[in-house]
Amino acid sequence: MIVDENKAVGIDYTLYLSDGSVADSSEGDEPLYFLYGHGNIVPGLEKALTGMKVGDEKVVEVEPEDAYGEFDEEALQEVPLTAFPEDTELEEGMQLALMDEDDNYIPAVVHEILEKTVIMDLNHPLAGEKLKFNIKIVDIREATAEELEHGHIHGAGGHNH
Repeated sequence: MIVDENKAVGIDYTLYLSDGSVADSSEGDEPLYFLYGHGNIVPGLEKALTGMKVGDEKVVEVEPEDAYGEFDEEALQEVPLTAFPEDTELEEGMQLALMDEDDNYIPAVVHEILEKTVIMDLNHPLAGEKLKFNIKIVDIREATAEELEHGHIHGAGGHNH
């Protein structure tokens, strides 16, 4: 069986940033499972895995536009200090979850603290980064009807409802 549309795929991986540092890894943990063709992983990585078999290994370099996008200056949002609880001790680089008008959480980073406002960075933390993955395919199976309906993996390595 090969990595292809609607397959449940398990990979061991190490993710390196452009400076050579390790950003994430499955080493010492469970493999990452995803539903191929359903946007569960960055597009550039998913495309590079097409046709691989269990046991295959590959080094994949993914440009920002095929990963988390370029850094977007418009994603820097100015928020009044009064929007934060009074007891919040803000620090530059601090990660927070903001809430949008539909009560959805948005991950954000404190970019800069000004006199009456805070500049929040709503970019993905890896926006603008060229990524390098060391990948090994460890499992491939047919996705279940429920997984296809939900668009993600259930069970081992996946999401249970």
